Amino acid sequence: MLRTADATAVATAVATHHRGTPVVVMTGEVDSTTVEPVRHHLFDQLDLRPPGLVVDLSGVSFIGSTGLHVLTEAATRAELSGTTLAVVARHRAVLLPMRLTRLDREVTVCDTVDQAVTAVSAR
Repeated sequence: MLRTADATAVATAVATHHRGTPVVVMTGEVDSTTVEPVRHHLFDQLDLRPPGLVVDLSGVSFIGSTGLHVLTEAATRAELSGTTLAVVARHRAVLLPMRLTRLDREVTVCDTVDQAVTAVSAR
């Protein structure tokens, strides 16, 4: 588990696998004070150039503009490296900012990790 350096920070990122597909599970609040370690962890997974990668945001209670920017960067990196990216998001706190910024048009958004793994495996 990767935790931010600040003891008061409330974001975590953990790399795991589901049906053989890498999944980065993020929890807490992803904002300017917590985003750097999250970015580092996510990009480490993308550097491995997997065929598909799932970003599970179902445990994220808040995502700020810097968190959205990291997702946009990840989508661009994934596209350039041939990795299919899907995001798991179910809560308004994540879905609404993704809709408002049209990020939901750049990445596949799914309700569950299982659906996201199926989506990245189908491409």
